[in-house]
Amino acid sequence: MQRITVVFILFLISHLLKAQEPAKVLSSVFDEALTDRTAYNNLEYLCKHTKGRIAGSAAAEKAIEFTRQAMINAGADTVWLQKVPVPHWIRGVERCSVTSSVSGKKELAITALGLSVGTDEQGITSKVVEVHDFEELKNIGLQGIQGKIVFFNRPFDNKLINSFAAYGGAVNQRTVGPSEASRYGAIAVIVRSMTQSLDNFPHTGVTRYADNVNKIPAVAVSTLDAELLSQWLKTDPSLTVNLVSTCRNYPDTISYNVIGEVYGSLKPNEYITVGGHLDAWDIAEGAIDDGGGCMQAIETIRIYKKLGIKPKRTVRVVLFMNEEMTTTGGKTYAEEAKRKGEIHYAALESDRGVMSPLGFSFDTDSLKLEKLRSLTSWFAPYNIRDFDKGGGGSDIAPLKALGALQIGYIPDSQRYFWYHHSANDTFEQVNIRELQMGSAAIASLIYLIDLFDL
Repeated sequence: MQRITVVFILFLISHLLKAQEPAKVLSSVFDEALTDRTAYNNLEYLCKHTKGRIAGSAAAEKAIEFTRQAMINAGADTVWLQKVPVPHWIRGVERCSVTSSVSGKKELAITALGLSVGTDEQGITSKVVEVHDFEELKNIGLQGIQGKIVFFNRPFDNKLINSFAAYGGAVNQRTVGPSEASRYGAIAVIVRSMTQSLDNFPHTGVTRYADNVNKIPAVAVSTLDAELLSQWLKTDPSLTVNLVSTCRNYPDTISYNVIGEVYGSLKPNEYITVGGHLDAWDIAEGAIDDGGGCMQAIETIRIYKKLGIKPKRTVRVVLFMNEEMTTTGGKTYAEEAKRKGEIHYAALESDRGVMSPLGFSFDTDSLKLEKLRSLTSWFAPYNIRDFDKGGGGSDIAPLKALGALQIGYIPDSQRYFWYHHSANDTFEQVNIRELQMGSAAIASLIYLIDLFDL
Protein backbone atom coordinates (compact mmCIF):
# COMPACT_ATOMS: atom_id res chain seq x y z
CA MET A 1 0.00 0.00 0.00
CA GLN A 2 2.86 2.35 0.90
CA ARG A 3 4.52 1.63 -2.48
CA ILE A 4 1.33 2.61 -4.34
CA THR A 5 1.14 5.85 -2.34
CA VAL A 6 4.77 6.73 -3.16
CA VAL A 7 4.24 6.02 -6.86
CA PHE A 8 1.10 8.19 -6.86
CA ILE A 9 2.91 11.05 -5.12
CA LEU A 10 5.75 10.85 -7.62
CA PHE A 11 3.20 10.88 -10.43
CA LEU A 12 1.57 14.05 -9.02
CA ILE A 13 4.93 15.75 -8.55
CA SER A 14 5.90 14.94 -12.12
CA HIS A 15 2.69 16.47 -13.50
CA LEU A 16 2.99 19.53 -11.27
CA LEU A 17 6.52 20.13 -12.53
CA LYS A 18 5.36 19.80 -16.13
CA ALA A 19 2.56 22.28 -15.45
CA GLN A 20 5.06 24.74 -13.99
CA GLU A 21 7.44 24.52 -16.95
CA PRO A 22 5.47 26.76 -19.37
CA ALA A 23 5.05 29.35 -16.60
CA LYS A 24 8.82 29.39 -16.08
CA VAL A 25 9.45 29.68 -19.82
CA LEU A 26 7.02 32.59 -20.15
CA SER A 27 8.59 34.31 -17.17
CA SER A 28 12.02 34.00 -18.76
CA VAL A 29 10.68 35.27 -22.09
CA PHE A 30 9.21 38.41 -20.51
CA ASP A 31 12.33 38.94 -18.37
CA GLU A 32 14.56 38.73 -21.44
CA ALA A 33 12.40 40.99 -23.59
CA LEU A 34 11.96 43.66 -20.91
CA THR A 35 15.66 43.90 -20.09
CA ASP A 36 17.08 43.93 -23.62
CA ARG A 37 17.31 46.89 -26.01
CA THR A 38 18.19 45.09 -29.25
CA ALA A 39 14.77 45.47 -30.88
CA TYR A 40 14.48 49.11 -29.82
CA ASN A 41 17.94 49.95 -31.13
CA ASN A 42 17.26 48.14 -34.40
CA LEU A 43 13.99 50.00 -34.79
CA GLU A 44 15.76 53.33 -34.30
CA TYR A 45 18.22 52.48 -37.06
CA LEU A 46 15.44 51.30 -39.38
CA CYS A 47 13.44 54.50 -38.83
CA LYS A 48 16.30 56.97 -39.07
CA HIS A 49 18.27 55.34 -41.90
CA THR A 50 15.53 53.83 -44.11
CA LYS A 51 12.78 56.44 -43.75
CA GLY A 52 10.17 56.34 -46.51
CA ARG A 53 10.84 52.69 -47.44
CA ILE A 54 7.90 52.37 -49.81
CA ALA A 55 8.11 49.27 -52.01
CA GLY A 56 10.40 49.78 -54.99
CA SER A 57 12.45 52.55 -53.35
CA ALA A 58 16.15 52.72 -52.52
CA ALA A 59 15.19 53.05 -48.85
CA ALA A 60 13.28 49.75 -49.03
CA GLU A 61 16.34 48.00 -50.48
CA LYS A 62 18.45 49.35 -47.63
CA ALA A 63 15.86 48.15 -45.10
CA ILE A 64 15.92 44.68 -46.65
CA GLU A 65 19.66 44.35 -46.19
CA PHE A 66 19.57 45.76 -42.65
CA THR A 67 16.86 43.40 -41.45
CA ARG A 68 18.49 40.43 -43.19
CA GLN A 69 21.57 41.09 -41.09
CA ALA A 70 19.44 41.67 -37.98
CA MET A 71 17.98 38.16 -38.38
CA ILE A 72 21.46 36.70 -38.74
CA ASN A 73 22.56 38.57 -35.61
CA ALA A 74 19.47 37.26 -33.78
CA GLY A 75 20.73 33.71 -34.38
CA ALA A 76 18.38 32.48 -37.13
CA ASP A 77 19.29 29.03 -38.42
CA THR A 78 18.85 30.30 -41.96
CA VAL A 79 18.02 33.63 -43.61
CA TRP A 80 17.10 34.34 -47.21
CA LEU A 81 15.39 36.82 -49.52
CA GLN A 82 12.27 35.98 -51.51
CA LYS A 83 11.75 37.87 -54.76
CA VAL A 84 8.50 39.90 -54.90
CA PRO A 85 7.05 41.98 -57.77
CA VAL A 86 6.01 45.44 -56.54
CA PRO A 87 4.58 48.68 -57.95
CA HIS A 88 6.88 51.62 -58.54
CA TRP A 89 5.07 54.82 -57.58
CA ILE A 90 6.89 58.08 -56.85
CA ARG A 91 5.48 61.13 -55.12
CA GLY A 92 6.27 64.46 -56.75
CA VAL A 93 5.65 68.11 -55.93
CA GLU A 94 2.47 68.58 -53.96
CA ARG A 95 0.71 71.72 -52.82
CA CYS A 96 -2.83 72.92 -52.48
CA SER A 97 -4.30 76.37 -51.91
CA VAL A 98 -7.86 77.50 -51.38
CA THR A 99 -8.99 80.97 -52.48
CA SER A 100 -12.21 82.55 -51.21
CA SER A 101 -13.66 85.98 -51.89
CA VAL A 102 -14.92 85.93 -48.30
CA SER A 103 -12.13 84.34 -46.27
CA GLY A 104 -9.00 84.99 -48.32
CA LYS A 105 -6.31 82.48 -49.31
CA LYS A 106 -4.85 79.55 -47.40
CA GLU A 107 -2.35 76.79 -48.13
CA LEU A 108 -3.70 73.37 -47.14
CA ALA A 109 -1.61 70.48 -45.76
CA ILE A 110 -2.07 67.69 -48.31
CA THR A 111 -0.35 64.54 -49.52
CA ALA A 112 -1.03 62.36 -52.55
CA LEU A 113 -2.72 58.99 -52.12
CA GLY A 114 -0.62 55.97 -53.05
CA LEU A 115 -0.95 54.81 -56.70
CA SER A 116 -2.83 58.01 -57.55
CA VAL A 117 -2.25 59.63 -60.90
CA GLY A 118 -0.89 63.17 -60.81
CA THR A 119 -1.46 66.59 -62.28
CA ASP A 120 0.85 68.58 -64.50
CA GLU A 121 3.13 71.21 -62.95
CA GLN A 122 0.46 73.92 -63.12
CA GLY A 123 -2.07 71.70 -61.40
CA ILE A 124 -5.86 71.87 -61.43
CA THR A 125 -7.96 74.88 -60.41
CA SER A 126 -11.65 74.32 -59.83
CA LYS A 127 -14.66 74.78 -57.61
CA VAL A 128 -15.22 72.23 -54.85
CA VAL A 129 -18.16 70.00 -53.91
CA GLU A 130 -18.20 68.67 -50.34
CA VAL A 131 -19.78 65.26 -49.73
CA HIS A 132 -19.80 62.82 -46.82
CA ASP A 133 -20.76 59.54 -48.44
CA PHE A 134 -21.41 57.90 -51.79
CA GLU A 135 -25.16 58.31 -51.49
CA GLU A 136 -24.74 62.07 -51.26
CA LEU A 137 -22.41 61.92 -54.27
CA LYS A 138 -25.10 60.07 -56.22
CA ASN A 139 -27.82 62.55 -55.21
CA ILE A 140 -25.79 65.53 -56.43
CA GLY A 141 -25.12 63.66 -59.66
CA LEU A 142 -23.32 64.48 -62.87
CA GLN A 143 -24.78 67.98 -63.23
CA GLY A 144 -23.46 69.16 -59.86
CA ILE A 145 -20.10 67.39 -59.92
CA GLN A 146 -18.77 67.37 -63.48
CA GLY A 147 -15.62 69.47 -63.88
CA LYS A 148 -15.23 70.03 -60.13
CA ILE A 149 -13.08 68.72 -57.30
CA VAL A 150 -14.90 66.41 -54.89
CA PHE A 151 -14.06 66.86 -51.20
CA PHE A 152 -14.86 63.76 -49.13
CA ASN A 153 -15.24 64.92 -45.52
CA ARG A 154 -16.60 62.03 -43.45
CA PRO A 155 -14.76 61.94 -40.07
CA PHE A 156 -14.13 58.91 -37.88
CA ASP A 157 -17.02 58.03 -35.60
CA ASN A 158 -15.33 58.78 -32.29
CA LYS A 159 -18.17 57.15 -30.36
CA LEU A 160 -16.78 53.78 -31.46
CA ILE A 161 -14.40 52.35 -28.84
CA ASN A 162 -12.72 50.12 -31.41
CA SER A 163 -10.60 52.54 -33.42
CA PHE A 164 -10.27 50.03 -36.27
CA ALA A 165 -14.06 49.96 -36.54
CA ALA A 166 -13.99 53.76 -36.85
CA TYR A 167 -11.33 53.46 -39.54
CA GLY A 168 -13.41 50.87 -41.36
CA GLY A 169 -16.38 53.23 -41.34
CA ALA A 170 -14.46 55.99 -43.07
CA VAL A 171 -11.71 54.48 -45.23
CA ASN A 172 -13.76 53.71 -48.35
CA GLN A 173 -13.60 57.46 -49.14
CA ARG A 174 -9.88 56.98 -49.67
CA THR A 175 -9.75 53.55 -51.27
CA VAL A 176 -12.59 53.86 -53.79
CA GLY A 177 -13.75 57.48 -53.39
CA PRO A 178 -11.71 58.74 -56.37
CA SER A 179 -13.27 56.11 -58.64
CA GLU A 180 -16.78 56.89 -57.40
CA ALA A 181 -16.27 60.63 -57.91
CA SER A 182 -14.85 60.04 -61.37
CA ARG A 183 -18.09 58.32 -62.43
CA TYR A 184 -19.82 61.71 -62.06
CA GLY A 185 -17.19 63.69 -63.93
CA ALA A 186 -15.03 64.92 -61.03
CA ILE A 187 -11.55 66.06 -62.10
CA ALA A 188 -9.82 65.44 -58.75
CA VAL A 189 -10.53 64.33 -55.21
CA ILE A 190 -9.51 65.66 -51.79
CA VAL A 191 -10.11 63.21 -48.92
CA ARG A 192 -10.20 63.97 -45.21
CA SER A 193 -7.28 62.13 -43.55
CA MET A 194 -8.03 58.80 -41.92
CA THR A 195 -7.46 59.73 -38.28
CA GLN A 196 -9.51 60.68 -35.23
CA SER A 197 -6.89 63.27 -34.33
CA LEU A 198 -7.34 66.93 -35.17
CA ASP A 199 -3.89 67.93 -36.40
CA ASN A 200 -2.01 69.22 -39.42
CA PHE A 201 -0.50 65.90 -40.51
CA PRO A 202 -2.06 64.63 -43.76
CA HIS A 203 -2.38 60.84 -43.73
CA THR A 204 -1.75 59.04 -47.00
CA GLY A 205 -2.81 55.53 -48.01
CA VAL A 206 -3.56 53.61 -51.17
CA THR A 207 -6.41 54.32 -53.54
CA ARG A 208 -7.66 51.72 -56.00
CA TYR A 209 -9.12 52.77 -59.33
CA ALA A 210 -11.93 50.76 -60.87
CA ASP A 211 -11.22 49.42 -64.35
CA ASN A 212 -14.01 51.32 -66.05
CA VAL A 213 -13.40 54.88 -64.81
CA ASN A 214 -11.15 57.76 -65.72
CA LYS A 215 -8.27 57.96 -63.23
CA ILE A 216 -8.18 61.33 -61.49
CA PRO A 217 -5.67 62.85 -59.02
CA ALA A 218 -6.40 62.12 -55.38
CA VAL A 219 -4.90 63.62 -52.23
CA ALA A 220 -5.52 63.53 -48.50
CA VAL A 221 -5.88 66.74 -46.51
CA SER A 222 -5.10 67.13 -42.81
CA THR A 223 -8.10 67.03 -40.47
CA LEU A 224 -7.58 70.62 -39.32
CA ASP A 225 -7.54 71.83 -42.91
CA ALA A 226 -10.53 69.62 -43.74
CA GLU A 227 -12.45 71.46 -41.01
CA LEU A 228 -11.28 74.82 -42.38
CA LEU A 229 -12.20 73.97 -45.98
CA SER A 230 -15.64 72.83 -44.87
CA GLN A 231 -16.20 76.07 -42.93
CA TRP A 232 -15.06 78.24 -45.84
CA LEU A 233 -17.39 76.39 -48.23
CA LYS A 234 -20.36 77.24 -46.01
CA THR A 235 -19.65 80.96 -46.35
CA ASP A 236 -18.44 80.83 -49.97
CA PRO A 237 -19.67 77.87 -52.07
CA SER A 238 -17.93 79.39 -55.12
CA LEU A 239 -14.42 79.27 -53.65
CA THR A 240 -11.71 77.60 -55.75
CA VAL A 241 -8.87 75.23 -55.03
CA ASN A 242 -5.61 74.95 -56.91
CA LEU A 243 -4.17 71.43 -56.58
CA VAL A 244 -0.69 70.40 -57.70
CA SER A 245 0.39 66.77 -57.28
CA THR A 246 2.98 65.52 -59.75
CA CYS A 247 3.15 61.91 -58.52
CA ARG A 248 3.72 59.23 -61.19
CA ASN A 249 3.29 55.49 -61.69
CA TYR A 250 6.13 53.59 -63.38
CA PRO A 251 6.46 49.95 -64.52
CA ASP A 252 6.55 47.36 -61.76
CA THR A 253 9.91 46.42 -60.28
CA ILE A 254 11.36 43.70 -58.02
CA SER A 255 11.81 43.78 -54.26
CA TYR A 256 12.05 41.09 -51.55
CA ASN A 257 10.50 39.51 -48.48
CA VAL A 258 13.08 38.90 -45.76
CA ILE A 259 12.77 35.43 -44.20
CA GLY A 260 14.53 33.77 -41.26
CA GLU A 261 13.92 30.47 -39.49
CA VAL A 262 14.39 28.63 -36.22
CA TYR A 263 14.33 24.95 -37.18
CA GLY A 264 11.76 22.71 -35.54
CA SER A 265 13.08 19.87 -33.37
CA LEU A 266 10.28 17.33 -33.98
CA LYS A 267 8.22 18.58 -36.93
CA PRO A 268 10.63 20.73 -38.97
CA ASN A 269 8.44 20.51 -42.07
CA GLU A 270 5.51 22.20 -40.35
CA TYR A 271 5.71 25.99 -40.23
CA ILE A 272 4.52 28.70 -37.89
CA THR A 273 4.88 32.10 -39.54
CA VAL A 274 5.43 35.26 -37.49
CA GLY A 275 5.55 38.51 -39.41
CA GLY A 276 5.08 42.19 -40.01
CA HIS A 277 5.51 44.33 -43.13
CA LEU A 278 8.79 46.03 -43.87
CA ASP A 279 7.54 48.68 -46.28
CA ALA A 280 6.31 52.02 -44.98
CA TRP A 281 4.81 55.07 -46.64
CA ASP A 282 7.32 57.43 -48.23
CA ILE A 283 6.35 60.33 -45.94
CA ALA A 284 6.90 58.32 -42.72
CA GLU A 285 9.61 56.65 -40.69
CA GLY A 286 7.20 53.75 -40.29
CA ALA A 287 7.85 52.99 -36.63
CA ILE A 288 4.26 52.22 -35.64
CA ASP A 289 3.27 50.95 -39.10
CA ASP A 290 5.04 48.59 -39.24
CA GLY A 291 8.72 48.72 -38.30
CA GLY A 292 7.85 47.86 -34.70
CA GLY A 293 5.91 44.78 -35.82
CA CYS A 294 8.94 43.63 -37.82
CA MET A 295 11.20 44.05 -34.81
CA GLN A 296 8.76 42.06 -32.65
CA ALA A 297 8.87 39.25 -35.20
CA ILE A 298 12.69 39.20 -35.21
CA GLU A 299 12.63 39.17 -31.41
CA THR A 300 10.94 35.75 -31.54
CA ILE A 301 14.15 34.40 -33.10
CA ARG A 302 16.45 36.27 -30.74
CA ILE A 303 14.55 35.29 -27.58
CA TYR A 304 14.26 31.63 -28.54
CA LYS A 305 17.95 31.42 -29.34
CA LYS A 306 19.03 33.34 -26.25
CA LEU A 307 16.93 31.19 -23.91
CA GLY A 308 17.49 27.90 -25.69
CA ILE A 309 13.80 27.43 -26.54
CA LYS A 310 13.52 24.68 -29.17
CA PRO A 311 10.14 24.71 -30.91
CA LYS A 312 8.75 21.43 -32.24
CA ARG A 313 7.80 23.11 -35.51
CA THR A 314 9.90 25.46 -37.60
CA VAL A 315 9.21 29.06 -36.65
CA ARG A 316 9.58 31.23 -39.73
CA VAL A 317 9.84 35.00 -39.39
CA VAL A 318 8.74 36.87 -42.52
CA LEU A 319 9.12 40.59 -43.10
CA PHE A 320 6.66 41.15 -45.93
CA MET A 321 7.24 43.71 -48.66
CA ASN A 322 4.51 45.85 -50.25
CA GLU A 323 1.66 45.49 -47.77
CA GLU A 324 0.77 49.14 -48.16
CA MET A 325 -0.03 49.16 -51.87
CA THR A 326 -0.89 45.78 -53.43
CA THR A 327 0.09 43.10 -50.83
CA THR A 328 2.25 41.15 -53.28
CA GLY A 329 4.62 40.14 -50.47
CA GLY A 330 1.99 38.07 -48.69
CA LYS A 331 0.58 36.70 -51.93
CA THR A 332 4.01 35.64 -53.21
CA TYR A 333 4.88 33.97 -49.92
CA ALA A 334 1.67 31.92 -49.94
CA GLU A 335 1.99 31.03 -53.61
CA GLU A 336 5.49 29.67 -53.10
CA ALA A 337 4.43 27.78 -49.97
CA LYS A 338 1.63 26.16 -51.96
CA ARG A 339 3.96 25.30 -54.84
CA LYS A 340 6.39 23.62 -52.43
CA GLY A 341 3.61 21.73 -50.67
CA GLU A 342 4.53 23.24 -47.30
CA ILE A 343 2.43 22.57 -44.22
CA HIS A 344 1.54 25.87 -42.55
CA TYR A 345 0.27 25.24 -39.04
CA ALA A 346 -0.30 28.82 -37.90
CA ALA A 347 0.52 32.40 -38.85
CA LEU A 348 0.65 35.54 -36.70
CA GLU A 349 0.89 39.12 -37.93
CA SER A 350 1.79 42.21 -35.90
CA ASP A 351 0.45 45.21 -37.84
CA ARG A 352 -1.76 47.15 -35.44
CA GLY A 353 0.92 49.20 -33.76
CA VAL A 354 3.25 48.50 -30.85
CA MET A 355 1.34 49.93 -27.93
CA SER A 356 0.63 47.86 -24.78
CA PRO A 357 -0.60 44.34 -25.60
CA LEU A 358 -4.21 43.47 -24.90
CA GLY A 359 -4.24 40.01 -26.48
CA PHE A 360 -4.80 38.25 -29.77
CA SER A 361 -7.53 37.64 -32.33
CA PHE A 362 -8.06 34.27 -34.01
CA ASP A 363 -9.77 33.44 -37.28
CA THR A 364 -11.06 30.00 -36.38
CA ASP A 365 -14.18 28.06 -35.40
CA SER A 366 -15.77 28.27 -31.94
CA LEU A 367 -14.42 24.90 -30.78
CA LYS A 368 -10.80 25.76 -31.53
CA LEU A 369 -11.29 29.25 -30.15
CA GLU A 370 -12.28 27.78 -26.78
CA LYS A 371 -9.10 25.69 -26.75
CA LEU A 372 -7.03 28.77 -27.54
CA ARG A 373 -8.79 30.70 -24.78
CA SER A 374 -7.53 28.11 -22.34
CA LEU A 375 -4.12 29.75 -22.77
CA THR A 376 -5.27 32.96 -21.07
CA SER A 377 -4.28 31.64 -17.64
CA TRP A 378 -0.63 31.65 -18.72
CA PHE A 379 -0.90 35.34 -19.67
CA ALA A 380 -2.79 36.52 -16.58
CA PRO A 381 0.40 37.62 -14.75
CA TYR A 382 1.11 39.99 -17.66
CA ASN A 383 -2.38 41.54 -17.89
CA ILE A 384 -2.93 40.08 -21.36
CA ARG A 385 -6.50 38.85 -21.33
CA ASP A 386 -8.26 39.24 -24.69
CA PHE A 387 -8.41 36.08 -26.80
CA ASP A 388 -11.20 36.82 -29.26
CA LYS A 389 -12.52 35.81 -32.64
CA GLY A 390 -11.24 38.06 -35.40
CA GLY A 391 -8.81 38.38 -38.28
CA GLY A 392 -5.10 37.83 -38.65
CA GLY A 393 -3.77 40.38 -41.11
CA SER A 394 -3.57 41.14 -44.83
CA ASP A 395 -0.13 39.58 -45.38
CA ILE A 396 -0.92 36.25 -43.75
CA ALA A 397 -4.50 36.05 -45.07
CA PRO A 398 -3.49 34.03 -48.19
CA LEU A 399 -2.14 31.29 -45.88
CA LYS A 400 -5.66 30.56 -44.67
CA ALA A 401 -6.25 28.56 -47.85
CA LEU A 402 -3.31 26.36 -46.79
CA GLY A 403 -4.96 25.62 -43.43
CA ALA A 404 -2.91 27.99 -41.28
CA LEU A 405 -4.54 29.28 -38.11
CA GLN A 406 -4.79 33.08 -38.52
CA ILE A 407 -3.66 35.14 -35.53
CA GLY A 408 -3.59 38.90 -35.11
CA TYR A 409 -1.58 40.64 -32.40
CA ILE A 410 -3.89 43.13 -30.65
CA PRO A 411 -2.35 46.08 -28.76
CA ASP A 412 -4.23 49.05 -27.36
CA SER A 413 -5.07 50.93 -30.57
CA GLN A 414 -6.48 54.21 -29.22
CA ARG A 415 -3.43 56.17 -30.40
CA TYR A 416 -2.67 54.12 -33.52
CA PHE A 417 -4.46 56.29 -36.07
CA TRP A 418 -2.80 59.43 -34.75
CA TYR A 419 0.36 58.16 -36.48
CA HIS A 420 -0.87 55.79 -39.19
CA HIS A 421 0.33 56.67 -42.73
CA SER A 422 1.62 60.11 -41.72
CA ALA A 423 4.86 61.97 -41.09
CA ASN A 424 3.91 61.71 -37.41
CA ASP A 425 4.80 57.98 -37.47
CA THR A 426 8.31 58.32 -36.07
CA PHE A 427 10.61 56.36 -33.80
CA GLU A 428 9.97 58.83 -30.98
CA GLN A 429 6.36 57.67 -30.74
CA VAL A 430 7.43 54.17 -29.63
CA ASN A 431 7.74 53.25 -25.95
CA ILE A 432 10.36 50.54 -25.45
CA ARG A 433 8.41 48.83 -22.69
CA GLU A 434 5.23 48.62 -24.74
CA LEU A 435 7.19 47.38 -27.74
CA GLN A 436 8.89 44.65 -25.71
CA MET A 437 5.78 43.60 -23.82
CA GLY A 438 4.37 42.86 -27.25
CA SER A 439 7.51 41.01 -28.33
CA ALA A 440 7.29 38.79 -25.25
CA ALA A 441 3.56 38.19 -25.73
CA ILE A 442 4.05 37.09 -29.35
CA ALA A 443 7.01 34.82 -28.58
CA SER A 444 5.07 33.29 -25.66
CA LEU A 445 1.91 32.62 -27.66
CA ILE A 446 3.84 30.89 -30.44
CA TYR A 447 5.66 28.80 -27.83
CA LEU A 448 2.39 27.66 -26.21
CA ILE A 449 0.54 26.96 -29.47
CA ASP A 450 3.48 24.84 -30.62
CA LEU A 451 3.90 23.11 -27.24
CA PHE A 452 0.24 22.17 -26.79
CA ASP A 453 -0.47 21.48 -30.50
CA LEU A 454 -3.31 24.03 -30.55
